[in-house]
Amino acid sequence: MMDETTALRFQLTSETAHWRMASVGLSDLENFAAPEAWRAVEVYLGLAIRHHLQELVRTVGFELDAVQADIRAARTLGDLRRVGKRLQRFRGRYLQAETILEFYGHAIRSRTTTRLAQMLRACDVLARQSMVTPLAPLGIAPPPILVYIDRGLGASILRAHLRYWSGGSLSPAAAIKVTRFNLFRPTSMLHEAGHQVAHLTGWNTELPAALRRGVPDAAVAELWAGWATELGPDLLAFAHSGYGAVAALHDVVAGENVQVFAHPIGDPHPIAWLRILVGVEMCVRFYGAGPWDTLKQALLTTYPLAEAPRAVRPLLERSIAQLPRIVEIGLGSRMRAYGGRALADVVDPGRVSPAALAELARAAGPALTTSSYYLTNEGLRLLARSSLEVAVRPEQADQITQEFETWMRRLGSLTVTEPAHVARAA
Repeated sequence: MMDETTALRFQLTSETAHWRMASVGLSDLENFAAPEAWRAVEVYLGLAIRHHLQELVRTVGFELDAVQADIRAARTLGDLRRVGKRLQRFRGRYLQAETILEFYGHAIRSRTTTRLAQMLRACDVLARQSMVTPLAPLGIAPPPILVYIDRGLGASILRAHLRYWSGGSLSPAAAIKVTRFNLFRPTSMLHEAGHQVAHLTGWNTELPAALRRGVPDAAVAELWAGWATELGPDLLAFAHSGYGAVAALHDVVAGENVQVFAHPIGDPHPIAWLRILVGVEMCVRFYGAGPWDTLKQALLTTYPLAEAPRAVRPLLERSIAQLPRIVEIGLGSRMRAYGGRALADVVDPGRVSPAALAELARAAGPALTTSSYYLTNEGLRLLARSSLEVAVRPEQADQITQEFETWMRRLGSLTVTEPAHVARAA
């Protein structure tokens, strides 16, 4: 009959052998995504992610080595019980590592077809360019970006250079989720990239403070200050893609009244009804009259203020009066986050006005979507143009979608270099 110390040592040794075998499965990254999927990722990005994941696996191995050494060194039942608690903590550590590997594996696997690989590489390029424009004048290099496709309604981002699990290494890339239904109108990825910009520049802190100071209605100011971490990326998405971003957002958040007027406690997103209206106000501020006026009329007709819940109706009404001021603070006020310049001076919304996009198409002609020069230098404006066109010519959505996919796949198949004007800015 084993004594208790011997029995516990046997138990712990057996468990560590099991976890040693399980850890072997983590070491081969092709267990999480096939070689052709890894090859569909830009080399610099794939290397960064591989290095990060391999370091994570090595850390798991080192921790298990330490547990085994503790088992061998244990002399008393108390020692072994302490090792048992450490082994239980290791189980959680292993599962965290497995979750991260599965996350990146899923993101990489979304590129297993040539078509999706080209589309998503193009998204990588455009998301990165949207970061370079505001960050380069500040001397901040954007992180590697991995755009992946997934189900659902909402886009999201796992920001780069943050620690997302206890004891883990810093995330190697900004991993941006684009929903499957939005792949052909992915202005949402510019919003998600804006989260990374706001984090790197300190805008997440500066914008709410500016709203509290600058909006004269204190209750409205406090409300929008609480929404600033989502308002900021909306402002950036607009600056990069104009009305197309506003129209795309409308089509995502529109739904039943209960959704459009929803105001969950603690939700950092503006109430959808106001979020669309502040986007319309951005267009009015920079472009004057246009199709966004029709969008506003349709919104107010479909979702009249009188149908909003009584608890939020007064704040909605008071917010409407302050929308011009909110837009002016966000896009027109000088910010330390942008080197003492206004966001609109760093990322000019005028470049994606309907008139500017029409002039771009006229001047470039057929080369606009075939020339590598235009694809690599004007990709963001091409996205803005496509998003605008589907908003104002919905009856031609099939043709616009086909054209969008064609030039995006061309962009994704190029060996993309930094646009000349961006390289000079850096």
